[in-house]
Amino acid sequence: MWMAPENRSLARWAVPGIVLAAGVVVGAVLAADGRTGTALVALAALAGYAAYLAYRRNEPTLPIGEGFGSGTRARAHLRAAATTGDVLTVAVIGGLVVQALRGGDITPYVWLAAIAGATYLLSAFASGRSL
Repeated sequence: MWMAPENRSLARWAVPGIVLAAGVVVGAVLAADGRTGTALVALAALAGYAAYLAYRRNEPTLPIGEGFGSGTRARAHLRAAATTGDVLTVAVIGGLVVQALRGGDITPYVWLAAIAGATYLLSAFASGRSL
């Protein structure tokens, strides 16, 4: 099915918008429960993930570097590495939100999310891609 360009551009913002809205909802629920510090951390984590998704929404393909070799095998390896990173990021952010809503300790998830974000930013800068 063909979509007009203006509809496609709106669809590209849907997932980052939903993630940001979920962050606002989770933050509001936690703040209403009196856990404002946890609310701010959860909101920041989900806002960061939404920014990551928004940044990557126009990414047509992943660049292939010499470290992955060349050809089909290199593309498969690069996609596998990217998918692994995406799934682990979702798991860490999801764990952070679940623990926050349960009232548990979110510190390990906050550290993992911070490491993931810092690693992505450093690798994006190192690859010469403009942020």
